[in-house]
Order: sequence, then structure tokens, then C-alpha cells
Amino acid sequence: MNRTQRLFLQAMLVLALLLFVVGVISPIVTIEKFYLVENTFSIFSGVVQLFLEQRYFLFLLISVFSLILPVLKLGVLFQILENPQHEGSNRHRYLRWMHLYGKWSMLDVFVVAILVVSVKLGAIANVEMHYGLYAFALSVLLTMVITARVVAVTKEESTKV
Repeated sequence: MNRTQRLFLQAMLVLALLLFVVGVISPIVTIEKFYLVENTFSIFSGVVQLFLEQRYFLFLLISVFSLILPVLKLGVLFQILENPQHEGSNRHRYLRWMHLYGKWSMLDVFVVAILVVSVKLGAIANVEMHYGLYAFALSVLLTMVITARVVAVTKEESTKV
């Protein structure tokens, strides 16, 4: 991977990280019931609320898959791009870990989808999506594209050796 490609991917990772932070702390959804009760949530406020309501399993599940693992994945991608000469087992181990994690990375999207569908099914509730959801989704998509590119370049480099 040449220096220009690496710098471009690093810039895209910074953008993905910024979108992730905006997506986590910004409102993602407003739920309105009976035109009287209105609740607006961000991912962060939702996780805090789960903890305060002592729903520890959901708190851990959403914290791990929506907050901790995405940050770790971005960190691993930064590490791989920062040290392109770092060949061998560590680089392949990082890529294998990200591949295994990738299978679970849509769990948070699935949870949000179930929430939206369950609320939409109720005739007494209205759901409004906000920009935080779009920022979070763009972060996830951008991270997936960057990961695919890093994996492709790594495979190309390993076949040249």
C-alpha cells in the first residue's frame, strides 16, 4: 500500500470516528405515544437508561456491540494502517479478528430495527428518526468499506511476497 492510499484510508477512518461519535451522542429516534408522551433517545442515553433501569443484560449487549467493539475495530484499523511494515501473524490476526467481529457487527442495527418495527406496529405510537441514526449508519458503512479495502490490499501484498 503506498503512502497516498494509506493517508486517504486514515483520513476516512478519522471521518468514520467523527461520524461514530456524532451518531452515538446525537438523537437517533423520537417516540411519541398518544400525542402526549414524547421520548427522544441517543444510543448513549439509551445505554445509560438501560443501566439505570437495571436491565444489565441489554446494557452489556448494546454497550459491547454498539460502543466498545466499533471503537476497537477503528483502533485496529488505525494500527494496521499506521504500521504497514508490520507484516506477519499480528496483522493477519487483527484481520481475522475483524472478520469474526464483522459477523456480529449488525446486531445493534438488528436491535434498532426490532425496536422500530415493534413501535410501528402499535397504532398509538409514532416514530421519528433523527440525524444521529444516519451518522451512526454512515460510520458503520464507511468502516465496512475501509475494512474491505485494507483486507484486499493486505491479500494483494501477501500474494506478492
